[in-house]
Amino acid sequence: MAMSYPLRWVNSYILRGPSGGVTVIDPGPRTAENEAAWNKALDELGIPFGNVESVALTHHHPDHLGLSGWFQEKAGCPVRMSARAAEEMQRMWGEASTMNDDLPLLFRQHGMPEAWTSQLPAHLESFFPQVEPLPSALPLTEGEPLEMGERRWMPIETWGHAPGHMSLLHEESGVMLCGDAVLPQISPNVSLLPGSDPEPLHSFLNGLRKLQGFQVKRAYPGHRNPFDHFEARLEALLQHHEERLVRVLGRIQTGPATGFELCAALFGTALGIHQMRFAMCETLAHTQELERRGQVRKMPGEDGIFRYEAAVT
Repeated sequence: MAMSYPLRWVNSYILRGPSGGVTVIDPGPRTAENEAAWNKALDELGIPFGNVESVALTHHHPDHLGLSGWFQEKAGCPVRMSARAAEEMQRMWGEASTMNDDLPLLFRQHGMPEAWTSQLPAHLESFFPQVEPLPSALPLTEGEPLEMGERRWMPIETWGHAPGHMSLLHEESGVMLCGDAVLPQISPNVSLLPGSDPEPLHSFLNGLRKLQGFQVKRAYPGHRNPFDHFEARLEALLQHHEERLVRVLGRIQTGPATGFELCAALFGTALGIHQMRFAMCETLAHTQELERRGQVRKMPGEDGIFRYEAAVT
């Protein structure tokens, strides 16, 4: 299903059951283009909307959640997601959401200039049409098998990329639907967000180690192509983030720096607001992990902006 640059598409999956009923995994963001794409795909496969028995979501991000409420309205089917993913969905796009105010404030506190923060409210508002209507969700619970496509799938919950992220493992074949927990060529974004997981990188690294305990022969990710080198990919992602932590710490050791200065050092500033939001949230996830490890301190300035400095050892 089509989505914005740079990923360009998200992988959605259809699992067909013995009676012709199907489960849809991660239907993609709601756009007119994707509605037409689903209508065409289901027609070509000979699947009436009434045969969509359920929608299962790996996590709450709009490129995965988006069309689930649309499917629910058209097919009258349940939508399954973890309880924490449903909570995060409401935090981001529910009627009581304050994220449009909270995220710009967080970024200002970490030194992001107004030229960037002023773009955030409209940017965040742009996602609402991609997720409306929000689905009424039934819980998807770790350890409780889920019947999909004549197979029993085991939900495995990992955090970091998204709180409550669920991968689905068919243990007999070693096939995993891994959403964005593990991607074959790029590192999943790890974001510090107001009111969400306070230690997202710590959660992400623990999630990768948790996934090392399972035998996965073939992984079907949310982005890019299915892949077989699951174990090697876990090791590479663990190493990637340790190397990035060393890089961030090295910059802080040269002198105090704001989160935005660290973000610019890591990712540059030749970015649109979408990628800058990801870059800033990921930078703060790394500084928070360095804080947790006792390697840096976050110090408030008289100007109301936090700066990171190396901890005294």
